[in-house]
Amino acid sequence: MKLVINKDVIAANRSDVIMKTLFGVDAVEDARVTMGTVVFPPGARVPAEGAGVHAEHEYSFVMSGSLLTVSGGKECRISEGQASLIPAGEEHWAFNDGTENCELIWVLVK
Repeated sequence: MKLVINKDVIAANRSDVIMKTLFGVDAVEDARVTMGTVVFPPGARVPAEGAGVHAEHEYSFVMSGSLLTVSGGKECRISEGQASLIPAGEEHWAFNDGTENCELIWVLVK
């Protein structure tokens, strides 16, 4: 197993959100786990336009605030204390339409 810990790497150099990758693990052959945090200020949308997609399953846990999300064409709101799963390959986006920051922990699993 290979474990890479990096608390200071900003994974996305963006002006609208603060994203940090906390660690990445090559757990077993052909498996990878990456974990981090992101802060969405009010009005932030990721991606800024359109939808994002990646090869990993994305698990998120909202620590504070809430987000309006669309994943697989379905709209949902996730709020403090709630978790979500975006299956690998599914187009998605998130928007903080509230008045407070939304902070969440995310985990990508391949």
